[in-house]
Amino acid sequence: MTKKNLIAYTVIALMFGAMGAYVGTHRKEAAGPLTTTVAPGVTGPVDALYKQSLPDAAGTTRALAQFKGKALLVNFWAPWCGPCVQEMPELSALQAEGVAKNVQIIGIGIDSPSNIAEFAGKFKIAYPVYVAGMGGTDLSRQFGNSAGGLPYTVLIGADGQVKKTYLGRLKFDQLRADLATL
Repeated sequence: MTKKNLIAYTVIALMFGAMGAYVGTHRKEAAGPLTTTVAPGVTGPVDALYKQSLPDAAGTTRALAQFKGKALLVNFWAPWCGPCVQEMPELSALQAEGVAKNVQIIGIGIDSPSNIAEFAGKFKIAYPVYVAGMGGTDLSRQFGNSAGGLPYTVLIGADGQVKKTYLGRLKFDQLRADLATL
């Protein structure tokens, strides 16, 4: 990595961190994440997701098309995002306990491959984690994350349609209710 790239990544990380800190301190906890329901038939971002081949935390490139035909919970996150890290154990438990037996959870990390690999090595994550770098921000924007905030989670039905999006730390009682409607 060149010094110029390192400086650019550092500046971007600091911007996201500042934005996360601002949102975290100016948000009412009881409000929960912002959620939206996408109009039925919207599949463009899902098609873009399935066209991606991303490296996992170990560096092995995987085609996300492997998840076609399965309900999917896509969590955009970063290791430096406090709310992202806080919800990961709950997402792992949800995947492991089988509540989401018909839903595959995946994480799309918005950071460098080395940072995501280091994070994944420290924490036991029960679902696949992929490295998208800053391209993950563009992909999340296609799903309606116009602010570029993290965490950002997308619930996709087995039919390939976006069912709901969540900006901010997940409220797991609401998520479980949403999963039950699939």
